[in-house]
Amino acid sequence: MAQATPNHALITAGRVTDTAVYNLSGDKIGRIEDLSIDKVSGQVRYALLSFGGFLHIGERYHPLPWGVLDYDTEKDGYVLPLTKEQLENAPSYTRSELEAFGGGDQSYRDNLFAYYNDYGVAPYWL
Repeated sequence: MAQATPNHALITAGRVTDTAVYNLSGDKIGRIEDLSIDKVSGQVRYALLSFGGFLHIGERYHPLPWGVLDYDTEKDGYVLPLTKEQLENAPSYTRSELEAFGGGDQSYRDNLFAYYNDYGVAPYWL
């Protein structure tokens, strides 16, 4: 029987959900709540970072372009090159807003990638 290895290149979406996200200083700043996946291509477009709120009250979701995250094996989590303050200023949405947009709204996509462009993430549609 084959054994699972922690260093494999593929991961199921279920294992990404609830994974911690850290800033460059090593502070935990949130967790991956969910993934936005393109229905046609199957590619992950965004990791939805849960940030703020208490018991899901006032919670905002930050759609992070997948390319802005780096996986750190020592932390067993993702590292985001933003401070807490930069993340607070990043585009964020309520759960109902995310469901209404569905990621297909051009102004939604433009807003996200305009913000994350400074972190070396190119829009996925180019």
